[in-house]
Amino acid sequence: MIRLDDVQIFVQTVEAESFSEAARQLNIAPGLASSAVQRLEKELGVRLFTRSTRSMQLSEDGERYLPHARAMLDAQHQGQQALAREGSALKGLLRLSVSSDLGRNLLLGWLDAFQHEHPGLSLHIRMSDRSVDLVRQPLDAAIRYGTLADSSLVAMPLLEHNRRALCASPAYLAKHGKPSTVDDLRQHNCLRYVWSEQVHERWRFTLPGGDRTVSVTGNRISDDADVVRRWAVAGEGIVYKSRLDVLEDIKAGRLVELFPHAHCEPSPLNLVCAHRSRLTPAMTRLKGFLRERCEALLATCPPVA
Repeated sequence: MIRLDDVQIFVQTVEAESFSEAARQLNIAPGLASSAVQRLEKELGVRLFTRSTRSMQLSEDGERYLPHARAMLDAQHQGQQALAREGSALKGLLRLSVSSDLGRNLLLGWLDAFQHEHPGLSLHIRMSDRSVDLVRQPLDAAIRYGTLADSSLVAMPLLEHNRRALCASPAYLAKHGKPSTVDDLRQHNCLRYVWSEQVHERWRFTLPGGDRTVSVTGNRISDDADVVRRWAVAGEGIVYKSRLDVLEDIKAGRLVELFPHAHCEPSPLNLVCAHRSRLTPAMTRLKGFLRERCEALLATCPPVA
């Protein structure tokens, strides 16, 4: 009989790319992780991994079995959530993917408060500026900016009217001057970040004469958007990010908005799930909680004229 904990260890090993790392994440001995996968292989009658003295990778059978293993764990999780619905208190595991800047500087504190309100919940947070596969990866939802490219996903709006903000520090503007048009950005040091292996360097604006895209350059790029915001605060250049990310810096005077807010690219914030079966009571309450926090924060700083 296949044991679900063996299946979980198999999936964790695939994601961690080693028995030792999977064991560390699960807080078990490495030998137990290896034994669990061997036991699963014996039950299935196949080799799930191709092993050598230097490496380990999924076998063809392992590749075929992986989505089914994840589906088994997903079914177990949904069953636990279904049972949790019967009680008034929220229970179970909530697995979220969040972006770096929003995650560290806003969501981390908000999610702490949400969990304190619902102590029966356990949080598993993945913080990264990479896109995630909500179907294949063990996640309940992702909190992301922008419109969805995949129409099969379920998007629950948290802040529909959010836009980007073009900003620089007072020190940078004192030294290099303020751009008067979007075309002037080509003469400035523009701080860029990488999203899912692509550099965000084509900045889009909605001007009275129509939409305009400006290709920008600069001497700093990072795959962590929080780093880019910090560079801007330090006076290293101009940044173009979600207004929600830079709002506290604007309010404190660390950053100055350069163009009318209405001219900047829309950047709606959504709570995204793979399918409607993920819309558990915990997810519904989280959506309402985060939406209220986002709108309250945005209301504290009116848009520039």
